[in-house]
Amino acid sequence: MAVSFGIVVFPGSNCDHDAYHSIKHIFNQDARFIWHKDDSLGGVDVVLLPGGFSYGDYLRSGAIARFSPVMKAVTDFANGGGLVIGICNGFQVLCESHLLPGGLGRNRDLRFVCKPTYLRTDNNITPFTNQLAKGQVLDIPIAHGDGNYYADDETLNRLEAENRVVFRYVTAKGAATESANPNGSRNNIAGIINERGNVLGMMPHPERHVEPLLGSADGAWIFHSIIQSFVGV
Repeated sequence: MAVSFGIVVFPGSNCDHDAYHSIKHIFNQDARFIWHKDDSLGGVDVVLLPGGFSYGDYLRSGAIARFSPVMKAVTDFANGGGLVIGICNGFQVLCESHLLPGGLGRNRDLRFVCKPTYLRTDNNITPFTNQLAKGQVLDIPIAHGDGNYYADDETLNRLEAENRVVFRYVTAKGAATESANPNGSRNNIAGIINERGNVLGMMPHPERHVEPLLGSADGAWIFHSIIQSFVGV
């Protein structure tokens, strides 16, 4: 039985077809697009909010997308325990929708950054990382101008104490240094989960690194983990 992924498409999404290709053609799972004006998810197992520039990133990245009709369905789905993953702009939308804490601001150097990065897996007991080893370093690219994760000290301390920082920017050897941080994110944060553990937001693009032909297949671990979460269910 295939896992059904619903890929939400906003005006300005540009990584939706990358996600579709990865899910449908690499992992042989069911993939379908969900238009931002839809008020139903159509019974999917997983919701994916892709990267891009929803509504042109006017006001703030993800700030307008949170009011799309589909986001009520996504919120209800998440609150009911459904798996939701937001990648890049999708992470921004999840924060703006208060499904994840904190927010994403302008990169430290005020420049768009598009390059490979190394991520350390700091929590491998989530539905998104169950096929990874704790501390495993992944080669996954970023492409964003607003990827600087910020939150107040209380929120950061809670995220750390509750093991909700899933991915952190590191060196190839796994050290979370300032030089390994491409955007100035607090605590080198690259990805977090909600309290329940069923909503993941991450700035790097795993769907762009699922085939060796593209330079790395490390992003495949995340999709394999999601699929494995449904095995035996």
